[in-house]
Amino acid sequence: MTSGTPSAAAGTAAAGDRPLVVGLGGTLRAGSSTERALRYCLESVERQGGRSRIFAGADLDLPMYAPHSLERTPTALELVGALRSADAVIVSSPGYHGAISGLVKNALDYIEDLREDPRVYLDNTPWGCISCAYGWQAAVGTLGQLRVIGHALRAWPTPLGVAINSADKVWDDAGELVDETVRNQLDLLASQLLTFARARPQV
Repeated sequence: MTSGTPSAAAGTAAAGDRPLVVGLGGTLRAGSSTERALRYCLESVERQGGRSRIFAGADLDLPMYAPHSLERTPTALELVGALRSADAVIVSSPGYHGAISGLVKNALDYIEDLREDPRVYLDNTPWGCISCAYGWQAAVGTLGQLRVIGHALRAWPTPLGVAINSADKVWDDAGELVDETVRNQLDLLASQLLTFARARPQV
């Protein structure tokens, strides 16, 4: 579930200059293109001097978010705790019927648990978006929805968002990224997240 070492509290980038980027996304199918893109981007974060933590696939198989209930599973508590500590966030969703998947949206709904934090929701936090779909229409539409959700959570969507058309030859048979354009975009997204995480006001 994890990669790197999580920080104890939000705003640690200034202390160590190694921002913690938390990524969530994928599908319940291990190794989906959405998860591969997320993992590549987080690996790029680490290559560029950041730290990362990932919640993908089964990590997001959470009970439906119920705002009236205070009960949380250990996995839900871990997710919320990681997001509370994040200096930046990446969300990667498949485009299902032209929209963000229910799995990813439900996980994002748990951010409501941060509403009374000193940093409300993800205020001033860089927010990276990746979408994957079998066709450009769903990929671009889903990317737009992810950016809107970021704004609603008071985060700052990065200038670049990455929409991936899974109908193209993006991955080889071993699951390695072979599309140079997508690789460059994911590397740039990682770079923007780290740049803005280091520059953002600290809580």
